Parts: sequence; structure tokens; C-alpha cells
Amino acid sequence: MNKRYLVALDQGTTSSRAVIFTPEGKLMASASMEFKQHYPKPGWVEHDPDDILFSQVESLRSAVRKAKINPAEIASIGITNQRETTLVWDRKSGKCLYNAIVWQCRRTAPLVEKIVAEGKSDIITDKTGLIPDAYFSATKIQWILDKLNLHERAENGELCFGTVDSFLAWNLVKGHPHVTDATNASRTMLYNLHTQSWDDELLNIFNIPRAILPQVVDTARIMGFLDDEILGVPIPVGALVGDQQSALFGQACFKTGMAKNTYGTGCFMLMNIGEEFKKSENRLVTTTAWRLNGKPTYAFEGSIFMGGATMQWLRDELKLISSAPESEEAALSVPDSGGAYLVPAFTGLGAPHWNMYARGTIVGMTRGTNSAQIVRAALESIAYQSKDLLDAMVADLGSLPESLKVDGGASANRFLMQFQSDIMNVKIIRPEVLETTALGAALLAGLAVGMYKSLDEIASVWEAQDEFNPKMKEEDRHLALKAWQRAVRAALYWAEDRE
Repeated sequence: MNKRYLVALDQGTTSSRAVIFTPEGKLMASASMEFKQHYPKPGWVEHDPDDILFSQVESLRSAVRKAKINPAEIASIGITNQRETTLVWDRKSGKCLYNAIVWQCRRTAPLVEKIVAEGKSDIITDKTGLIPDAYFSATKIQWILDKLNLHERAENGELCFGTVDSFLAWNLVKGHPHVTDATNASRTMLYNLHTQSWDDELLNIFNIPRAILPQVVDTARIMGFLDDEILGVPIPVGALVGDQQSALFGQACFKTGMAKNTYGTGCFMLMNIGEEFKKSENRLVTTTAWRLNGKPTYAFEGSIFMGGATMQWLRDELKLISSAPESEEAALSVPDSGGAYLVPAFTGLGAPHWNMYARGTIVGMTRGTNSAQIVRAALESIAYQSKDLLDAMVADLGSLPESLKVDGGASANRFLMQFQSDIMNVKIIRPEVLETTALGAALLAGLAVGMYKSLDEIASVWEAQDEFNPKMKEEDRHLALKAWQRAVRAALYWAEDRE
């Protein structure tokens, strides 16, 4: 039977999705399923591993039904995932020993503080490209092993650690391969970017046994075949890739200096920096963009913890909107935010501040501040945070990119995209397919099975849909950014003198 389709399993922070594409990159069908977020204590975030697996399998089956295709026509499946989220399971039974500790979770901040106090920061950054933070996987593994007294079992090879890609590969692919790809490995604080391997010195710093770790493989490679109980036929699983690297690939950012920003639960800006490792001097992280045929491509990355999640907060906790798309209408109903600035540091601040204890702040309010202005300030905060990331990348690379490619759910918000262009003073390009995270995984899966012969061939699949060009006066931009930095200092001030 003719293999005509590619499938991406896009396992995200709040939902699991499955998206079916044609070889030309056209979206045929998609399905998604939300799952419950668990907050056992302030600053803690967990997922039930069974919810992750069930929602991903069901969304896959639903997407195939929607597309009305024969599963035997699927050429390859790519898995892309929320990164850093940490799971530990029994190697024999496959049962997880604790809930997944989500990337947003801040419970291990004291462990990071201890490592920093011991003077280990430079070792970690020089080897991994990462700035020590509770965001990454290493201290989450450490916490689980310590909490459940699992070190001996881990040493004996009885346990498996995995990020979500690894967990899904174990559960969905025949033979239970214990693998991860180089993009996900690079988010753990245990992976040496220079040697492209797990690092014994880093494992000793975090007291993590090597026996618990998965095998690191190329981003595009046939990992095995989908268990035929899921769709009735075995299908090659041809890619594992972290969601933000997948979006960079899906945006065809194959040349040095090309950048994209994904507006999801968080916001993640990545810039291709080529095949040589470069250390950021402006508190960005260096990460593996992808590894093909054993050769890595690197990227600078800046992470914003609260992007679309800020809209969820407005919807679920403050009840100011009933759906995320309503935020655009609310923002446009007022001429400005009335001097109000929201810094959504609900789980700390990511790049370039890296402050685990900063907290959400609204400043500049008056008696006349209304709900629409707060909604507008929330949307603007996403653009301001992204501007901070771009400034850091420009300082590191030495030049402003010609444009910034955008994707993710909030990139559909025209107000936000225009304000982003205005505040950055750069052209914003939105692609025809907004699901570039899923598209990237699908294209990588197609590369693994020979559907595409080169990156140039893949680049021809990408198409632009909209452009947003800056319209804001330079003086207005300067004043707005100056006020934003004052607001950020207020959020950082809250982190001081915690005792």
C-alpha cells in the first residue's frame, strides 16, 4: 500500500495531540485531549503518567479516524514532547514510581541553590550549555531518587529515567526501547554537548547512576515500530525531538541566525547558531537543535515560563475571559493598558533573569484600571518577555535577524503579533501551518524513512501566511520598554529577603 502520510504525536504540557500531514506539509487532520494538572504544593506541578499515555494514544486514534485513512498508509511517526518533564519507572513492569514532575515545577530550587553554592555552576554551563535551574531534569531525578530511597535500585539497573519522549517510546514502540534523542538529552543538565554523551562528572554532581539513563540517538532515526495493538499495523517511529527544537525545524530555520518564537504554554525563542558550540554571554542557554547522522546543530534558546499559561490564568482563576481567543477582542477594546504592567512570574522568571523566586506582579494600576486593560497588559507581557530574549540573542550573535518566525496557539492573535513586531522593531512572519511543532516532528520522521532527501527539500515545504511590520514610534517604544524593565525589577524585588 502507498505510504502517503506522516504523523506527529505532540505531547504537550496541558494536552496531547496527534496531527496527520501529507508529504507536502499540508495538515490533513488533528485531534487533541487535555489532561489534568496537579499542584500538590505551591510551585509544584505534576502529571499522572497514565494520563499522558492515555491521552496520546486516544488522540492518535481519533486523528486517524478523522482523516479517514488506512493506518497502513502512514509512512512514519514522529514524537515531539514537552521537555525536561521527568519520569522514573520500573524496568520490568513499566510502572512509574512517582508522578511526572513537570518542567514548570520549582520544588527542586533548594537543590539547585546547594549546587550553585558549591561552585558547580561553571562546570555545568561549560559542559551542557545550560544555566543551573530547577527547570531542567537533573534535580528532578535527584529528588525522586532521594524521596523514594531508590538509589540502590537505580544502581542495579532496575529503573529507567526518561523525559516524555523516552516514556512514550518505551510504551508505544515494540520491544520497549529505552532511548532519548540528543535534543531531549541536552535538556537534562547531564549531557555533555561537546562529547555528545552522558557525562560522569555531571552524574556525580547530582548523584545519579548512569544505569538509569536512556541511550541517546539521532533526532531522525527509526527507533522501532509502533505496537500494532494501537492502530492495527506496525508503523515506523522515525523521530524523537523536543517540542521547541521541533518547531525550529518545522519553521525551516536551517541557516545560522534564523530564529523562531513559539507561543505555547510557555514561550520559547530559538536561534540556529550552526554546527559549533557557542556559550551565551547573556544568560541564554545553548542547546542541541537537532542531531542528524551523528552531527549536531546548535541553537541559543531563551525560555519564558508563562506565555499561553497567562491566558489560562486570566480564564480559569480571574475569570476575565472565557476563552483565550477572547483576549484579542478585550485588548483591542482599549487604546492601551492604562499604564498597567503585568509580570507573570508565577513560577519564577526564565531567561535572561533566571530567578526561581520572583513572583507575579501587576504594577501601575489606578482606580480606573479595568479588566480589559489587565487582559491587554497580560498579552503585552508575552511580547515584552520575548523582546528581552531577542535582545540577549542579538548581543550574543552580534546582529539582528531579518525577521522572526512565529508559531504556536497565541501566534493566531493578531493584536499580539502586531505588538510583538512593534516592540521588537522587527518583521514577524507567521507560517501557513501554525502547527510547526507537529510539522517539525513529522518532517523529521519523513527524513528518517527517506521521504525527503535533504534539508533543502524540506525547506521547500514551508510557506509564509502573514507578515507584521513595526509601526510604533521609536520614542513610544523606548518609553514602553523602560516601564517594562521597571515592572520586572518589582517582580525581582519580591524575591529578595525571603527569610
